[in-house]
Order: sequence, then C-alpha cells, then structure tokens
Amino acid sequence: MGIPYSYSFRNLWTRRLTTVLTASGMGLVVFVFAATLMLTEGLEKTLVETGSSDNVVLLRKSANSEVQSGVERYQASLLESQPEVAIGADGMPLLAKELVVLINLKKRVGDKPANVIIRGIDAASLKLRPAVRLKEGRMPRPGSAEVVAGESVAKRFKGCGLGETLRFGMRDWRVVGVFDAGATGFSSEIWGDRDQMMQAFRRPVYSSMIFRMRDPSAFDAYKARVEADPRLTVEAKRETQYYLDQSEAMATFLRILGLVLTIIFSVGAVIGATITMYAAVANRVTEIGTLRALGFQRKSILASFIIEALLLGLCGGVLGVFAASFMQLITISTMNWASFSELAFSFTLNFSIVWKSLLFSAVMGFVGGALPALRASRMNIVEALRAT
Repeated sequence: MGIPYSYSFRNLWTRRLTTVLTASGMGLVVFVFAATLMLTEGLEKTLVETGSSDNVVLLRKSANSEVQSGVERYQASLLESQPEVAIGADGMPLLAKELVVLINLKKRVGDKPANVIIRGIDAASLKLRPAVRLKEGRMPRPGSAEVVAGESVAKRFKGCGLGETLRFGMRDWRVVGVFDAGATGFSSEIWGDRDQMMQAFRRPVYSSMIFRMRDPSAFDAYKARVEADPRLTVEAKRETQYYLDQSEAMATFLRILGLVLTIIFSVGAVIGATITMYAAVANRVTEIGTLRALGFQRKSILASFIIEALLLGLCGGVLGVFAASFMQLITISTMNWASFSELAFSFTLNFSIVWKSLLFSAVMGFVGGALPALRASRMNIVEALRAT
C-alpha cells in the first residue's frame, strides 16, 4: 500500500515558511546555473546567426579570425573565378573581398576604451547578408569617407551615432547611417568602402573573402581542391562554422566558470535541503510511526519523503528559471577572444535550458532528501509511537 502523493504536497504546504526559504536557496543556485547557460547560448547564437550555411569564408591558413588573416590580390583573382561561386540576378558573382581591422573607441558611458571592428565592404557584401537592413540614414557612397554603424555600436560608442564623425586611419569618417543586423555580431561593427579603408590603413591585401556557394552540397569537394592548390594559401570554412569557432573559447570559459560557481552554491543548497528534511522527519516521528502501524511499508515511507524532497527541489527550480528569464532583457558586451573586439549579445533562454535547470534542481532535492528519507523509513514502529 502506497502513501498518496497529496500527503507530500500537504506537508510542504503545512511548513510554508521553511519550504519557501529552502526553495529560495535552491532557486538562487538554479538561477546561477540557468543564467550561465543562457549567457553561453546567447554568445553562440549571436555568432552563429552572424553567418549563413550557404556562404563560405576564405582566410589565410592558420588564421583564427579575419583580423589576423590576409589574402593576396592575385590569389583573390584566382578564387573569384571558381565555378562554385554563385551568380547574382545582375550577372555578377556573389562574392565580396573585405578588409577587417580593429580600432579603439571610447564608450559613451564610463569613457572606457574598447576595440571595435571596422569592415571594409564592396558591392556584394550586403547581398551576402540579407539579414542586415538599414535602419536610419543611407549607405556610404563608393569612394567616400563615409561609414555606417551597427545599432549596438551606435548606441554604446562615442562618435558612432548618425551624423557624428569618427577619426581613424588618419582621416575623419562621417557616420551616414545605422544598420540593424538583429542578434548577430555585425551589430557590433562599423562598415565603409573597402578601397578607401585599404588606403587609409595602408593595407595592400584583403583580410578575407566571402561568397555564396552555387551548390552548398559541393562544399567539401571545393574545400579539398582549394586547400590543396599550391598557388593558394587559404582555408575555406562555412560561414556558420567560422563564427561558431569564434565563440568556442569564450563559451568554454563561461561553461567552466558557471560549473565552478554552481558546484559551490549547490553544496550549500543541498545542505539546506538536507537540514529541512531532517527537521521534517524529527517533527513527524509519531506520524511516521502511525503510518507504519497502519500498514504502510518502509519503501512507501521512503518514497513519500523522496517525493517531498523532489517537489521542494522543483519549486526552487521553477523560482530560479522564472528569475533567470528576466535576464533576457539585458544586453551585455564582452571581448571576443578570437578577434579581440567587443561583442554585444543578450542572454537567451530556450527549452533545453529550462529542462536542464529543472532536472538540476530535482537532483539537488533528491540528494538533499535521500538521507532523511532513509532515516524515516528505518524508524522502529514502537519507538516512534512512544515519542508521542
């Protein structure tokens, strides 16, 4: 004969204050756990969504980012004539040769300096990135000292707003537009005419090339042929994979940091749950003896207290996930360790993080309630009834 589940619910409700305090402590741990996963997910989502699976990025071999890369002009000529390059509606190749450099700008709040990516683009750059749309102003005129800023950069850095002027490459650049790139890394960049920027920064080579595949399924064959060509010193990557690699180091660091913090906090939460459950056992000795006298078996008593501990953990999990969900309203910025530039991104909550957080909270409840439940199930009926 098993004890009804409602018995566990009623016991938690009877001890409301203790339940709330213990669940809050466990909720704090789940909050840290969920927030760390959300931070990592937000970083990866921002960088991965920056790319398209149909696009290919060409970099110098062994270069970790476009900032460190260089593609010679004669190599670019060979690469843009490859048959895998898609042709646009205007009959021109959907291929862009771009320049990527870092400059140092001061933030509007705090006046602290940070690195920002400057991207020199050509006519095909926007066609390859349909998610990018102009929000204010206009695009730079070819051959001019004009730039457009990503929405995130325009808000956070001095001189990057519409109509303002930036000084870099020993020239003044006027911001003539602000573009919206959604939740992608492009929102943290400034774009301008590639040829003008190559002159300003005295760069004789391109940083990277990007093009759309005529047939995306032919990528592996293209990659093998290009990387084996002795005339070329480039590496081909799908754009999505390139940006995923960019997030790897930072995401790994966040996971390790979150794991360490979660372990430290969870020890305290488990101890709190254990104390709560031991107190519940101590206050219900006679009740447990009565249940045993009525014919309930030891395993029923054990299951009842385990369920109670699991419910306590899940209450904490729900509180923690609910609190963590509000972190989606916050946008933070950090340095992209691959490119050494500042990247803005938001916390991202998804179903995977929710169930992992709730599972983690249930595990904490189970660990905290296992020993008290075992103690309750082993009580002697006569001794328990004498405690009246």
